[in-house]
Amino acid sequence: MRSEIARIIDELEREHEGDPWHGIDYRQAAHRPLPGAHTIWELVLHMISWKNEVRRRIEGAPAGEPLEGDWPKAPNPTAEAWRDTLAALESSHRSLVSSVSSLPEDTLFQPTNDPRERESGLGVDHYVLLHGMVQHDVYHAGQIALLKKTGIV
Repeated sequence: MRSEIARIIDELEREHEGDPWHGIDYRQAAHRPLPGAHTIWELVLHMISWKNEVRRRIEGAPAGEPLEGDWPKAPNPTAEAWRDTLAALESSHRSLVSSVSSLPEDTLFQPTNDPRERESGLGVDHYVLLHGMVQHDVYHAGQIALLKKTGIV
């Protein structure tokens, strides 16, 4: 029987391997389809920030806004900067998976270093944090896929 850690890693890999950003060049990634809407580039940077934040939390850091910011500013759009962003996405994902792989199974339902308290009096545990990460990335990958599919970008 597979462990819950293995199942979570499988979910993380599946949401990442979908690659809705495949075939998108830097001009498409930087295109703002609607006033006030996020670009694909901004969505990818946001995903990187939160992958890094969740990794830091499972390694014991206190909960907070990502060090990179919630919505980091995209760099000037160039092919090289887009490649660097995609490489940073891959790196942040690999680092998160590595940290999850090192997480002992018996810590999944232990609280993270999160000062927030739920109505039940319990903080956010590792299980909720990691499943929330998967849901977060699937949501934003869906936004990217829709932008790509509709031809807006």
